[in-house]
Amino acid sequence: MLDRFEKFSLAIAEINRCWHKIAAGELSKYDLKASHVTYLLTLARYPEGLTAPKLAELCDRDKADVSRMLSILEARGLVTKDGIGGNRYRGCLRLTPEGQTVAEALSRRAELAVEQAGEGLTERERIIFYTALDTITKNLRRICQEGLQ
Repeated sequence: MLDRFEKFSLAIAEINRCWHKIAAGELSKYDLKASHVTYLLTLARYPEGLTAPKLAELCDRDKADVSRMLSILEARGLVTKDGIGGNRYRGCLRLTPEGQTVAEALSRRAELAVEQAGEGLTERERIIFYTALDTITKNLRRICQEGLQ
């Protein structure tokens, strides 16, 4: 059992380390951090715009993180925020044309990274892998909420 634990833990840690290194290299040209990408790509999927609470829900982040990240993205001219009735938090968030361009470029690079990371896997192996990954993620979420039995 310890062997499985070690393989699992080391693999997750190595994937995380490599993924962050790749992301840092790709994002440096935009002066962005990995935490910004989630927001940019999510907003790109909703060109009609989103409220900050909806964005927080979709990205599984808290309101404070959303507020911090959006302030940075807005200051860099990638996101615009229109207030509704003077309330900017409930206002509509949209990518600017520059934000859309950056989001599209990052999406293409992320797709390429995922494709290259999965080289050597058959389509059947890929389906099994993602099914297993989803199951492990759900189980770990449950364990975090309920504790180990």
